[in-house]
Amino acid sequence: MSSTATLTPPAETPNAKVVEGSNGLLLEIDGKIVPNYDATLHPFTEGDVVTGHVVRIDNDEVLVDIGYKSEGVIPSGELSIRKSVDPSDEVSLGEEVDALVLTKEDQDGRLILSKKRARFEKAWRRIEAAAESGEPVQGAVIEVVKGGLIIDLGVRGFLPASLVDIRRVPNLDEYMGQTIECKVIELNRSRNNVVLSRRAVLEEQRKEDRERILDRLQPGQVVEGTISNIVDFGAFVDLDGIDGLIHISELSWSHVNHPSEILTIGDTVSVKVLDIDRQRQRISLGLKQTQEDPWQRVVDTYNVGDELEGTVTKVVTFGAFVEILDGVEGLVHISELAQHHVENPREIIQPGDPVRVKILEIDSERRRLSLSIKRVEGQVLPVRPIEPAPGTDAAALEDVPELGLSEEVFSDEIVEAEPQLDPDVPAPAPATDPAPAEPEAAAPEADDVEPAPVADESPQADA
Repeated sequence: MSSTATLTPPAETPNAKVVEGSNGLLLEIDGKIVPNYDATLHPFTEGDVVTGHVVRIDNDEVLVDIGYKSEGVIPSGELSIRKSVDPSDEVSLGEEVDALVLTKEDQDGRLILSKKRARFEKAWRRIEAAAESGEPVQGAVIEVVKGGLIIDLGVRGFLPASLVDIRRVPNLDEYMGQTIECKVIELNRSRNNVVLSRRAVLEEQRKEDRERILDRLQPGQVVEGTISNIVDFGAFVDLDGIDGLIHISELSWSHVNHPSEILTIGDTVSVKVLDIDRQRQRISLGLKQTQEDPWQRVVDTYNVGDELEGTVTKVVTFGAFVEILDGVEGLVHISELAQHHVENPREIIQPGDPVRVKILEIDSERRRLSLSIKRVEGQVLPVRPIEPAPGTDAAALEDVPELGLSEEVFSDEIVEAEPQLDPDVPAPAPATDPAPAEPEAAAPEADDVEPAPVADESPQADA
């Protein structure tokens, strides 16, 4: 608001003349020089924003000299948008303040002002400019409410809890009193509604950090990070401002059911950069690549024909898996469990059983190992009765996809078990191996073989 001194004599004193050089502050009336008090008054109307100095602070109000004929009064409720404020905490004696004129003269003849509304008007202009330009605004957290925070911008701005940080904040109280930077994402003057986002500011900063980190990282590097989140398909690692993903298959050389088995949030880990998608700003990481590869030990230490101790880890319809080293399992095909025909692998072994196995094949390229139990000399495992649980199909075992092991491994075994067969003739599939042949004298005569019961139950049998 601009104000100028009154340079013309007051209307009520027509004989008054302005003393030259007094800037309108002195008048000559009937040959006498008198002060022009009206020239010291700043003209204003209700709704104007005026400036003055604090001259008195009481418990419920503050007096401000704005150059009017009387001091202006700011009630304590008009000092700040905060609730139940102490006037001495908001202003100090002699401080220059801006205030909006609410009433030039109330019923008691007082000039009523509002400091918070003057700040409100200025704040709205600043907020509107920030919303239009996309620049952030700063304010102090003055309240924690249901669903978010209240920020003092001169206007009460609402910061939803979901937009306080990039990740969920469990305790909003820790932000109380802090000055934070936010972006205006919603503005409604008619409803005095301002919605803010601190997350937008952090994401913008993080984008710059991500670009800087991506420029520095290269595939093959080993870097250190902190586990920031664990999900079913893997774990996220914070690499100083950008998250990389360790897929569950890259966590360990051995099978992992869930990442939480080996990692917890907050763990510091060394990981290898496997791949970087710079366009999508995604980083693929590996944890197991920083650990010794147990398969390399197999290749370096063992050969086909070696016998070693192992533990049954899983029984499936076509055989069993045996762990021979930490993180290394091999398959014992059902045809390699015993010298006799095995209908169900659980007749011979159960998970947790210690066994000796013989290496039949090492496929280092596909990281697959073929083993045999029956070829270990002197090892004969007893047949166990299988008692299915009530309501359970006895043949229903865990289904595991075919692993593509070499068929030659098992076809060679059949030739060895039945030397009477011509080796030039292809051996039958293991699943249809006949039981060892009995002497001919023990075989029943063809005439002694009775027809199958199905034939007896057919309609023709009664004819």
